[in-house]
Amino acid sequence: MESQKKHPRTFSFEFFPPKTPEGMEKLRATWKQLAQLKPRFFSCTYGAGGSTRDRTLETVLEIQGAGHRAAPHISCIGATRADVAATLELYKSKGIAHIVALRGDLPSGAASAGELRFASELVAFIRERTGDHFQVEVACYPEFHPQARSPHEDLRNFKRKVDAGADAAITQYFYNIDSYLRFVDDCEALGIDLPIVPGIMPIGNFSQLARFSDACGAEIPRWLRLKMQSLGDDVASIRSLGLDVVTDLCDRLLSAGAPGLHFYTMNQAGLTSTIWQRLGISARRGLIRRASAGPPRATLASRAAVKPPRRRPPARAPSRAAPFSPCGAPGRRC
Repeated sequence: MESQKKHPRTFSFEFFPPKTPEGMEKLRATWKQLAQLKPRFFSCTYGAGGSTRDRTLETVLEIQGAGHRAAPHISCIGATRADVAATLELYKSKGIAHIVALRGDLPSGAASAGELRFASELVAFIRERTGDHFQVEVACYPEFHPQARSPHEDLRNFKRKVDAGADAAITQYFYNIDSYLRFVDDCEALGIDLPIVPGIMPIGNFSQLARFSDACGAEIPRWLRLKMQSLGDDVASIRSLGLDVVTDLCDRLLSAGAPGLHFYTMNQAGLTSTIWQRLGISARRGLIRRASAGPPRATLASRAAVKPPRRRPPARAPSRAAPFSPCGAPGRRC
């Protein structure tokens, strides 16, 4: 974790572009509430094949117009170089200087993967066309991409994105901290030292989370899945347990030296705000304040009851370099 401790902490929130005016009103209330926490930036996702580009841009410009930094996603799958170049120029013309570059998902029925098939090629194209204009975030997978042929291949794929010019990375969400710690160790062995910010998914609707996790390859630890399933339709207890578990995860990540947190808000402010408050994150300086009583109070009662003992990851030998091909993610990022 030494590579991560040297980076300033960055806290950010992610949204998806609403499909309806009512959804836009709800999101407006959400980002205004979360803006009071003074995150480093907000990001907004980009539908398969750029299908939500206009709504993504509308969302980003509204947030940016209120004086906050906002980063639209951009994907390349199914697009031509001309398509991507046009989007980059549009973003530049609107004063956008921060983007999240992903492979993305091929739209249903599309016949071609396009001219830029991988996120590493997209990052290289962004640098070729725009130089250092954009702060470029990319994705990575502590539990490894479900389409990767091996963990080693997936790490090499990530390194190619870094070598192409990425500035920082955001992980897929996870609930096993050891997967993140081991991933960072493996990245350090490959000479990767850019910020690797943990992606955090609050737990409000467990059945929805389970479906999504099964689809995108994010692991829900067996003990947590069984505990959640035992609560049935008790929404209040599910949210309470979820808050305890995710707050504790965030606390341990920051204590270990993670360079910030990126929250997948699902366009809702409540759970993210509560976790933020429990952690005692300073809205102005992005530092962690520890309460005088010790760790977050809400997690203390749950630790003995629902959390298995922590095992430190074993030392891992450095990996040797090998050729690789980058890949993307089904569902939401690559």
